[in-house]
Amino acid sequence: MSRIRDVVGVGLGPFNLGLAALLDGAEADVDALFLEQDDEFAWHEGMLIAGTTLEVPFLADLVTMADPTNPHSYLNYLRERDRLYEFYFYETFQIPRREYDDYLRWVAERLGTCRFGRRVEDVAWQNGSRDDASEDGHFVVTARNPETGQERTYRARNLALGVGSRPYVPETLRGHPQADVFHTAEYRFRRDRCLDADSITVVGSGQSAAEVFHDLLDRQPDAGYRLDWLTRSEGFFSMEYSKLGLQHFTPEYVEYFYDLPDDRKDEIRADQDLLYKGIDPETSAAVYDLLYERSVGDRDPDVGLFAVTEVEDIDAIDAGEASETGANYRLDCRQWQTDESFVHESDVVILGTGYHRPVPEFLDPIEDRIAWDEKGRYRVTEDHRLVLDDVAGDVFVQNGDLHSHGVGAPDLGLGCYRNSRIVNRLVGREVYPEDADTVYQDFAVEEFVNRRGRGRGDADTGSGGGDASHPESAAPEGE
Repeated sequence: MSRIRDVVGVGLGPFNLGLAALLDGAEADVDALFLEQDDEFAWHEGMLIAGTTLEVPFLADLVTMADPTNPHSYLNYLRERDRLYEFYFYETFQIPRREYDDYLRWVAERLGTCRFGRRVEDVAWQNGSRDDASEDGHFVVTARNPETGQERTYRARNLALGVGSRPYVPETLRGHPQADVFHTAEYRFRRDRCLDADSITVVGSGQSAAEVFHDLLDRQPDAGYRLDWLTRSEGFFSMEYSKLGLQHFTPEYVEYFYDLPDDRKDEIRADQDLLYKGIDPETSAAVYDLLYERSVGDRDPDVGLFAVTEVEDIDAIDAGEASETGANYRLDCRQWQTDESFVHESDVVILGTGYHRPVPEFLDPIEDRIAWDEKGRYRVTEDHRLVLDDVAGDVFVQNGDLHSHGVGAPDLGLGCYRNSRIVNRLVGREVYPEDADTVYQDFAVEEFVNRRGRGRGDADTGSGGGDASHPESAAPEGE
């Protein structure tokens, strides 16, 4: 029988890979193993479009925000790849997305705790043995190799869920050949089909849709297709990326948001889409600049952009049916502000309709032990553990707590903070600092009043600004 490990991670995206890297660099003996169903590491392969970059600075790698000296940092990757001087002259914080993927693969290859070709199919909880006092209660994880069918069983006191999100396609838009109607996540694999089409329509106005549209717009003069971009949003808006706006992606805001009532959290998140769902300003500008260049001399770039439009259905156009454009598909659309319906035709439809996080089926055996909120979502503790009934171990959740912890849940820059808390919990002491007092903005009334509710003569005359006026704020949390 396999030994009982301290933690088994399920899924290997950036967050669980970051946890593995921080555990590897911790001065603590944690017996960890991480399981991934794919046969090698892969990060959004279908969207590794040439010229695209991360939307966060390179400091948001797997380890730097927790431990800048960790050997699994992006800067050490550059050193090991003999690219440090090249990056020095590159002079930008946003690195190519393809290089970030290569960096992640580099880390995965260096770690001895990552296992690929292991699809987890079942997780159960087994109470401690009455006959053997040394055998604690533990999780039993059953995994299978997708290619060979070989089954393996692992045991662990704790789990870390990092299974990632899945492309979401509304039910009314499903059921068509994937070569013609597909999610942006598949774009790079299906681009050749696009280049052969007479007409292409991109649906959605997030970053992925914008990158696909820009790539197709760039290739349009050679391919000659008609290109359209539809979204149900009120416009093709840029993501909030100001320095003050980014303070929502900090430990302070996570703590503030977590303490709010559940119904208030849902109301707030509904108004925060542009903090993490819009188009980055550089991509938006690149699209506009191409359109401007193509329209010189009263030329028509043969491009259509139309917002406030819901694509309600997609139907294949049979060979015998009348078609104004000769296209393969008919999109039933509705401009929801004026409640006007119209039909749009296209050979290829690319859906930038987002991602979702269904509860993994392998949790079915412990479903009745998990606490759920009124909307069927995990109840999660402040330090990112599922609330469990009659289970001694912890189940940490990576990027599955947007509803409880706010907009920072999917942010790569906060991954180190979350993983620091997980490592500290596993080890039982502070291995990595849990940062506090990191922003100039206060979020909670009590914090603002305590800091600013003083007479003018009592104010600190230092030049640091923000919370640096607190002498006690210089001490790490917990000291």
